[in-house]
Amino acid sequence: MMKRIFLAAIVAAFATGSAFAQETCESKAVGKDGKPLAGAAKTSFLKKCKADACATKAVGSDGKPLAGAAKSSFMKKCETSA
Repeated sequence: MMKRIFLAAIVAAFATGSAFAQETCESKAVGKDGKPLAGAAKTSFLKKCKADACATKAVGSDGKPLAGAAKSSFMKKCETSA
């Protein structure tokens, strides 16, 4: 029972973090000249930004970084929700 509550809390934190990461990535999508990025440059920047934001969260319940299929699954889910 306690594990389910803990898992639900982690999932809720990731959902909130993903929304925050998306907002942050959007606000950071600015070129060197101070103008907002557009087109392919913006798409590429947002993809990398979201991947970087998700990579820092890819940690197992034991505190160790995820690897292999677990990391791939987590990253896919995180990036699509972000």
